[in-house]
Amino acid sequence: MCTLEKRGNLFILTFTGEDQHRFNPNVIGSLLSLLSQVKAEATRGSALITQAQGKFFSNGFDLDWAQAAGSEQGAAERLHHMVDLFRPVIAALLSLPMPTVAAITGHAAAGGFALALSHDYLIMRKDRGVLYMSEVDIALTIPDYFNALFREKIGDASVRRDFLLRGLKMKGDEAEKRGVVEAAYGGEAEVKQASVRLAENFGKRKWHGEVYAEIRKGLYPQLSAILGLTHKAYTIARL
Repeated sequence: MCTLEKRGNLFILTFTGEDQHRFNPNVIGSLLSLLSQVKAEATRGSALITQAQGKFFSNGFDLDWAQAAGSEQGAAERLHHMVDLFRPVIAALLSLPMPTVAAITGHAAAGGFALALSHDYLIMRKDRGVLYMSEVDIALTIPDYFNALFREKIGDASVRRDFLLRGLKMKGDEAEKRGVVEAAYGGEAEVKQASVRLAENFGKRKWHGEVYAEIRKGLYPQLSAILGLTHKAYTIARL
């Protein structure tokens, strides 16, 4: 499942275990609960790092759980249910009052890639793991909020096309070169260390969390609208 650790001003959310960290209702519920806790305990200088143990950052929705419904219609209903449940996770990250960093030390596919992309900064491993949208290969369409996320987070249209229409599997060095991730490092330890350094540097700025979240929502207006997030056009916070 997921654990949350607090180190000073840093919140570290970890997918634990050696499995694929797929999202089913239980995992999504745990993730939402921890993000709610992070928001409630946020102070100036807070930052979030999301990471995972094992070979996968996350392999997306739990298709085995969907298929366990025992019929094609039942599987489709379960999949739609997970898509609906996962929407608030993306909304929570977009409105979180602090900088966020995804430490990608393994494969991030489909919903797992979307989760990583919902963070402000992505740090990736060069020697293992890929970014991959599997939907075109497994005959699934892409949720509207995933499409908006990719449109507004990945500026290069050819990169978006290759992820979504070719099922491109992109390694860390190429992802850094194409501007999909902030940086790529040689191994797991380096990724985690770089993520902590980045988050700590942000924390030193002591930004006003609500202002930070409003600026972020304004930066991604289409995604915010699809997620139902309100955005204050202009506000002045007390320093």
